[in-house]
Amino acid sequence: MLFKIIKWPFVGTYMVKWQSPLTELEKRDWQPIAVKSRSGGMIQALFAAARTETAKATIVLGHPMKREAKAYFLKNGYTDLLRDNGFHTLVFDFNGFGESTNGSFSYFEDIIAIGKEAKEIIPDLPVGYHGISLGGQWGIVAFADNQHPFEFAIIESAVTTPEEFWFRYPLAYKILKVLNYLMPRYARKVRVIDRIKDAKNLKSLLLIYSYADELVSVEMGERLRRNSPVPTELWTVENADHILMMKSPHKEAYKEKIISYFNQAVDGIHHP
Repeated sequence: MLFKIIKWPFVGTYMVKWQSPLTELEKRDWQPIAVKSRSGGMIQALFAAARTETAKATIVLGHPMKREAKAYFLKNGYTDLLRDNGFHTLVFDFNGFGESTNGSFSYFEDIIAIGKEAKEIIPDLPVGYHGISLGGQWGIVAFADNQHPFEFAIIESAVTTPEEFWFRYPLAYKILKVLNYLMPRYARKVRVIDRIKDAKNLKSLLLIYSYADELVSVEMGERLRRNSPVPTELWTVENADHILMMKSPHKEAYKEKIISYFNQAVDGIHHP
């Protein structure tokens, strides 16, 4: 209950009852999964197999800060795109979002927990990650942990520090400053621009940003690229609003870039 109260100024309006966008027929493709996270939440997820004869990898999708939670990927064509191109797909709700029970602010623990589960489901295939905004920010923090199973990742529209995002929201920003004062070690642990320096296990990383994004700048992506210890590409578009690449004029190029990157990443694992 305490975490729920503290979280309210930040994500409270997004922690609503989840509604599935899937039809009864579509639900047959998706296997429900529940995993306990060290954040304290029970993480709810859905897994679907690739639609191709053989699969290349399993891709875990980390959603942005939206009421839709994992449905964001189902509704915007990401899961169809991946499955049609040979990738098993796993979508999940961060703790407190969607169907997942509430836990602490340590969303990176949710990513690690669900990533391990993805590896257990299909042990013989590599596991990749695509996180957008909230999912991207906490993905970078997760990559600093030795236990994460991801070998390659797309990080999209992620902030470099929480302060650079929340300063627009006075109440949340004040609470963030108080929390940072009370828990300085934790504040350092989840500072994205520092955590990317400690990225482990990844063989490559793709950063995606838009010049038209009013919440997260391309300059943040450039800073992350400069501090990344693994081969990292920064790919940008001119005209896409925050977390709306799939609804932008760059939609087709964006989809091609996602699949091209994942294909190259898998090929690089098999033929280093």
